[in-house]
Amino acid sequence: MITVGARNAITDVAGLRVGAAHDDSVRTGVTVVLPDERVVAAVDVRGGGTGTRELELLGADGTVDEIDAIVLSGGSAFGLAAADGVATWLAGQGRGFPVGGMSVPLVPSAILFDLLNGGDKRGFRSGTDDALPYRTLARQAVGVAGLEVANGNAGAGFGATTTGHDGRKLKGGQGTASFVIDGGITVGALAAVNAIGSPVANAAGQFLAGALEQGNEFGELGGPAALEVLDHPLNKHDTAAERGNTTLAVVATDAALDQRQARRVAMMAQAGLARAIRPAFTPLDGDIVFALSTGTHPVGDVRELARIGMLAADCLARAVARGVYHAQTLDDVWLSYGEAYPSAMDAE
Repeated sequence: MITVGARNAITDVAGLRVGAAHDDSVRTGVTVVLPDERVVAAVDVRGGGTGTRELELLGADGTVDEIDAIVLSGGSAFGLAAADGVATWLAGQGRGFPVGGMSVPLVPSAILFDLLNGGDKRGFRSGTDDALPYRTLARQAVGVAGLEVANGNAGAGFGATTTGHDGRKLKGGQGTASFVIDGGITVGALAAVNAIGSPVANAAGQFLAGALEQGNEFGELGGPAALEVLDHPLNKHDTAAERGNTTLAVVATDAALDQRQARRVAMMAQAGLARAIRPAFTPLDGDIVFALSTGTHPVGDVRELARIGMLAADCLARAVARGVYHAQTLDDVWLSYGEAYPSAMDAE
């Protein structure tokens, strides 16, 4: 038997907390996934336009298999500074790799592009570090990390944007979901949805992930019976050269995985993005999935690993839909799901 976790959040995985902070004027934010102690981590990259930090450490030929935190941030390349804020906070707690009486935390991170969503972007042109909010937001986020995880305009998803089934502007957001497997293993996912593709299947507002919905977590409209041949402009910001997209994700489990197994879960979880967003993995996106293992439940044979990967993909698809479903309109340009698809809300 498989059920939804108590919070329906990645923090149903014991040993994980999540913190989020945003800057309303800049229209950007940061999300931190904070383990109680170091955890096994792996990563899988499918998008063609990623912005990352310390991912090589998690590669198959890297020397590290455990990390101290994961940071997801807005701000495009500027947002990579958020990891500095988390690293210094962790070092102050004595957490990290011990070197000569110091602690050097390992904080892999990834960013999404939210520079064309309106707001006050003067700091990006100032040429000074203190004009940008990312280190401060990261320290705020890690400082408030807890078990409750917001869906919608929160953290890295605060300024995120996406598109409707026909290319209409749609507000993206942060979403989370979980499953508990009989036997006690928990699987959870967190996503910051900023895709050029659409999580919505049709004019009725059905989510591509609708068949996976648990209860009424994103409208209870079910999944589409069929998909039309896609006719999508793939030009979210109405610019000649489009690079401003990405879906960032973290999946996690309390199953005891080594890094090779965690990498397989990250790879399988990418299928969740393909189920929830159309198209995914484009050269215009920076799609990336981290996988974490807190390691409290032993894993049986390879079939159990495959089951964990399957549920990670399903959780991630649901997290994508929840992030968009709960997002709120930004500037009367990037419409909430409810405003973009009012008939879907009427059907509830």
